[in-house]
Parts: sequence; structure tokens; C-alpha cells
Amino acid sequence: MTATAEPAPPRILVLGASGLIGEAVAAWLQERGYPVVPVARRFGPAQKARFAGMALERAVVDLPAEELRDLIEDSGAAILVNAIGVLQDGPGGGAQDVHLGFAGRLVTAVRQCSQPCLLVQVSMPGIADHDETQFSRTKRSAERLIAAADLPHVILRPGFVVAPAAFGGSALLRAIAMSPFDLPRDLAERPFRACDVFDIARTIGFLAGRWQAGSRDFGEGWDIVERSETDVGAMVGHFVRRLGGPTRRWRLPNILLVAGCRAGDLAGRLGWRPPIRSTALAEMRRGIAADPEPWITATGILPRPAREVVASLDGDVQERWFARLYLLKGLMIPVLAIFWIASGLIALRSFGAARDILVEAGFGMSLAGAVTLVSSLMDIAVGGLIACRRTCRIGLLAGIAVSLFYMATAAVLTPAMWLEPLGALVKTGPAIVLMIVSLAILEDR
Repeated sequence: MTATAEPAPPRILVLGASGLIGEAVAAWLQERGYPVVPVARRFGPAQKARFAGMALERAVVDLPAEELRDLIEDSGAAILVNAIGVLQDGPGGGAQDVHLGFAGRLVTAVRQCSQPCLLVQVSMPGIADHDETQFSRTKRSAERLIAAADLPHVILRPGFVVAPAAFGGSALLRAIAMSPFDLPRDLAERPFRACDVFDIARTIGFLAGRWQAGSRDFGEGWDIVERSETDVGAMVGHFVRRLGGPTRRWRLPNILLVAGCRAGDLAGRLGWRPPIRSTALAEMRRGIAADPEPWITATGILPRPAREVVASLDGDVQERWFARLYLLKGLMIPVLAIFWIASGLIALRSFGAARDILVEAGFGMSLAGAVTLVSSLMDIAVGGLIACRRTCRIGLLAGIAVSLFYMATAAVLTPAMWLEPLGALVKTGPAIVLMIVSLAILEDR
């Protein structure tokens, strides 16, 4: 009697696999023998190495439904995990299109596939009537669109996601834990529920097992959170204990937090992804309301409390370094950008005095004026490059090269400037070191 061969594990296509959730899910599934195709707009060097040549770099959010269908079918995926999302509108895309528009194209693509496919949508918990931000409204609209479609689907609504990697809100809590500041009382007391990122991965593994067993009748929506409700301040406390953070000495006033969010919004327009933004603050003030019992009953997965999840994270010196440097990075980049732009503007404002320095060094009047103008505009350009996320690395490298050129040129043409009472050239050395440090910590993932 011939034994029936066990069906092969379904291939899983993970969209947004460079993000906090997507990377952890793809890696967890891959380590357990599932055939995984990680897809993202861009992967970092470590992520490419982790996925061992399987990572596929595609700007999937920009693809029409027909090309999405081809991507799904060419990958041979039976399960499609959509972990793509944006907190707030920016150069990388707006919430309306990234969440709702893309979900519509994805639904159309799955319908057009020649073989059935399970769509797993990563969304957010909470009560729909309390959705006040573009982020939450578009996430909820995408849920409704998928739920109304006649195709196998599961909506996963994780709470505040805690992962070994630090990004976004989890990176911010690590940074706050290593500072002497505490959150404003009204924010610290907001209801909160955390989610172990690997509970999301285990849930997708459970769904893959059901699919492998032949089940095709999917239409669930589950909140993936810890059972007990806590608050934001308690969550910070877990990180303080894990990282050995200092005693809370000062409570941040709300006005400073709001000002930080406004600065974060501006940084977002320049392509950066700061965790402190208006949408993040609004969502934290709203709190996290969820009911994990239907998910626990359906899957048998028992979520760990937040304190256990945080306690399982590394608390070594590299984690403490990261936590201390994370907020400083948000200070270093704008300071360097302002430094370079201000240097150029000041030189233009005092054009005659700057030109005369070169004239005294033996330059002709016309040449001195041209060099002063070009160097001033070059300083402004370097500052502009540093300010924008896409060009920041180029700007920092250019700033280092220009600084070294200025120092070498001054040593030959105007050596007396090295002995200037205010030490303008001497101060260039520390600025170079600051740019090197900024290069070293520039990566987000």
C-alpha cells in the first residue's frame, strides 16, 4: 500500500520584508523551512546577507495590478503577506495610496491569479470610531476593502510591536529608557498593549499549516496583543530595567513633545523616518484597545506579557550605545546641515571681507571674488545634501572632502589663519569627526 505524500509547505511572499515586522516574519519562517520570497523596495547589506540571495528588490507599491499578479505567480506563492505601511505622508508615498490604493491593486492581482492565494494583511488594532489620523483611517479602509473581496484573507492587527531589531516606536522607547526624561503624565498613562513580533510570525506559520492541510476557507480578523492591558509608562519601565537606564529625573512638558513632533514632520518631508511625528503622538494618545481572545482560541498561541518580551531582548553594551545615540542622531544631522548652510550664507553676507582674505593671500580681485562665491554656494549645497535623507551620505562625504580641502589650502595659502584667535580652522577638525560619526550611524536597518 503506497503512502500518500505530504503536501509541500506553501511558498510565502512577504511584501515589505525590509521593515520591522516583515523582516522578522520572513526570517522566522525561513529558519523553519518555509520557502519564503522577501520583497521590498530596498534591503540593507545585512538583510541581503540574511536572506541568502532570496531578497527581491521591487517597488511593489508602484506596480499596477497586472504586474503584481505576475510577481505573485512568478514567485509561486500560495500565501501573500502584506506588511507594507507608512506612518505619515512623505516622499516615499502617502498613506492613502500605500494603504488603500495598494490594497485595491493587491486584491485585483490575487483575483487574477490562476491558483488560489491567501492574502494576509498586517493592519492595526483599535476601534474604528476612534480613527482620527490618515494612517488609521486608511488602514481601516484597506481592511474593509479586503474583507469585502471574495477571496481567502486574514487581517492581523498587532499592538505595539516589540522585536530584536529597533526601529520606529520601539527604537524611541529604547532611547527614552536610556535618558533621564519621562513622558508627560497624560501620555504615560494611556492604555497600551504590546505584541511580540514572533507571535505574528507564529500566526502566519499556523495559517501556512492550515493551507498545507488543504483549508481554503479563510476570512478572519484577529488582534495580536498581550492579554493584560498596561500603559505607555509601564512599557518604558520594562526597557529601563532591561537596559539599565537611569532614574527618571525630569518629566517632559507637552510643549516640548509637540515641538519635537513638528520637527519630525519637517524631517519626514525631507525623506527621513523619525519616530516622533504628529501621527505617532496622536496614535499613542489614543491608546491601544484590543481583544486577543479570538486569536488565542483559533490558533492556540499564548502571547507573552510585554515584560517577558522585553526581558528576552539583548541588553548588552551595543544596545545601550544604540539607545543613547538614537536621539542624538536626530540632532547631529540637522546641526550639520544648518552648520554648512549657515557657513555659506554668512560668507555671502560678508562677501567683501571673505574675498579680502584671499586678496591678501595673493589672489587677484576677480579670482578672489569667484572663489568666494563658489565656495559659499558649495557650502550651502553640502548642507542641502545632508538635510535630505536620500542624499545625506553624499553630503557627508562631500562635507568631509571639502573640509579637508579647506584645511590643506589654508595651510599653503593662508597659514596665519591657523593661529586666528577664534580658531576657525581648528574647529573644522571636530566638525569632520562629527560627520564621520554621522556616517557610521546613518543606517536605519
